[in-house]
Amino acid sequence: MEKLNLAFKMCIFGDSHVGKSTLINRYVTAKFDHDLKSTLGASILMKFIETETSRITLQIWDFAGEARFSSLLPSYAQGSSASIFMCDLSNRDSITNIDKWLLSFNEGLNNQDPKFPLIVVGGKLDLKEEQSFSKNDIEAILTVRKEFDYLECSSKTGENVDLLFQTIIDKMLIYANILPSTR
Repeated sequence: MEKLNLAFKMCIFGDSHVGKSTLINRYVTAKFDHDLKSTLGASILMKFIETETSRITLQIWDFAGEARFSSLLPSYAQGSSASIFMCDLSNRDSITNIDKWLLSFNEGLNNQDPKFPLIVVGGKLDLKEEQSFSKNDIEAILTVRKEFDYLECSSKTGENVDLLFQTIIDKMLIYANILPSTR
């Protein structure tokens, strides 16, 4: 049986210094790089995934979190198949801008479909002693956004990184009607 060749674009966005680039780097290279420089504008990394039935090219757009680049997000969002909003568990303020980020992303996406694959990610899970909010705090903030899944991970230890990306890939495949919905 011939495998399906699939290509997906995924955007990751959120405030500056929440760990977006280290998360993507950990997933793509399986390594933690503590000295990554801040993203200017956007950075694109590729991951090639082979399953029993398909070959997937995942294009991951890492969007800079600085305010001076915020006007670029709508144009970078165009053509996305999924997205990740990332916050830093050790920085309570990093979740408070979720509405601003989602509005900007959705403006470019031109899609208000509540089933669009988006996962909210709490990063830096390894910094337990520095956490300024909990999973319950995030879930309270997300109560009006029941369509979003929430996951916590650590780029440093690798905890839940593969799970996060496997979850978002599965959601893209379901959204594209390639996998059957489990809900």
